[in-house]
Amino acid sequence: MEIKGKIAIVTGASGGIGLAVAHALAKKGAIVILAARSKDTLEKVSAEIPNSFAVATDMTKFEDIQNLIKTTKERFGRIDILINNAGQGMRSPVESIDMDDYRSIMQLNVFGVLEAMQLVIPIMREQENGLILNVSSMVSKNYFPSLGAYASTKYALNALSLTARAELESDHIIVSVFHPKMTATDFGKNARGESNWLASHSQDDHAVVDHLQ
Repeated sequence: MEIKGKIAIVTGASGGIGLAVAHALAKKGAIVILAARSKDTLEKVSAEIPNSFAVATDMTKFEDIQNLIKTTKERFGRIDILINNAGQGMRSPVESIDMDDYRSIMQLNVFGVLEAMQLVIPIMREQENGLILNVSSMVSKNYFPSLGAYASTKYALNALSLTARAELESDHIIVSVFHPKMTATDFGKNARGESNWLASHSQDDHAVVDHLQ
């Protein structure tokens, strides 16, 4: 796909992979809509990225996702690219997974992504083209102690992404799924989980968990 002039939404754009992708798209000439929860941080990021616009969005809230898609469509008339990057990790043995934490990351990592896809697909179908990129994780291709809850959200995301790819091929909508592994971000620091359990494990274990996304 030619990137120049395309309208691209990037969720989780205030840092890490999302921020890097936003910069890369802008360099290629895209108009980038930056979505993340922190309005102040987004505005600072937007000031650094040419042709970018900040829309404060909590991807766990359907009304925020609706506003993101509606605002973008009304302002630019189309949506060419959706990059679902926002997500959160969780670290806990399966036997003691906190269900409230699990529901929270499921809401962000799976339900929010699906809701965003469902809102942009009709727009892209009307345009007769579009690209959806969902950021998964290499943990969804392996299994690691303490990462069962988080990995399961990414297993689910893989299934939704690959199924949508087949369903939307005839509409000229590309659905891709990306599986990053060791990445220098604050992802590990922001993960939910059991601090007591983490403290009992070695520094090497921390390094693996903190860098797997």
